[in-house]
Amino acid sequence: MSFLSTFFGPKKRKAPFDLANLGVDMHSHLIAGIDDGAPTLEHSVAMLNKFAQLGYRKVITTPHILGEVHPNTPEIILSGLEEVKKELRALHIPIEIEAAAEYYCDESFLPKIKEKKILSFGQNYVLMEFSMLNPSQYEGQALFELQVAGYVPVLAHFERYPYYHGNFKKVESLRERNIKVQVNLGSLTGHYGPAVKKMAEELIYKGLVDFLGSDCHRMEHLLMIEKHLDAPIFDAIEKLKLLNPSL
Repeated sequence: MSFLSTFFGPKKRKAPFDLANLGVDMHSHLIAGIDDGAPTLEHSVAMLNKFAQLGYRKVITTPHILGEVHPNTPEIILSGLEEVKKELRALHIPIEIEAAAEYYCDESFLPKIKEKKILSFGQNYVLMEFSMLNPSQYEGQALFELQVAGYVPVLAHFERYPYYHGNFKKVESLRERNIKVQVNLGSLTGHYGPAVKKMAEELIYKGLVDFLGSDCHRMEHLLMIEKHLDAPIFDAIEKLKLLNPSL
């Protein structure tokens, strides 16, 4: 560290943020072998044990449902959930786990809504994601049909959609319609690049965030988050009225 950075470098919090204040993580990929998250049950349990060590009381894991890439169904997800629960009990790991899903917003998502074959969590929340490249042509219809069907949409890692960077009127409009916004804790570490980090921080400073999630796919994600819990942005997070504790 240089002499000048001692005085002008980023200031850290006096103490790391306590993730027990969130209590519940609602975005992760911890069911073994069904998407790009935990490859084995051993990995699943190791990550859940780390969640418990970090202060979480519950994890709502959300495997991808994404066309032919991750063609999961509620049955596949809930069956995998039972295997994880059984292993947690056997190893006496003190954390609760539930499952929902992270739905990709495309043409295959719409029939699932109409048939109500949706894995939701909490107060009928449904986690959904968009393409990282272009706005989805199905966004408006999917959001409308979810709400008509009685669900509350939650937009996964909103800060990662470059086409919405800086568009805070869009975010305000969505939240006025009871569409929730989720930000990844990993985005605050710079893991996805400086532009994503900036958008995540701006959403937090403007109070436009409803949920924080780990989006944990592997142990490294949790270790990365743990390493950055003394970042100044967590002072602003403490002022948010997040919904995580209510789950």
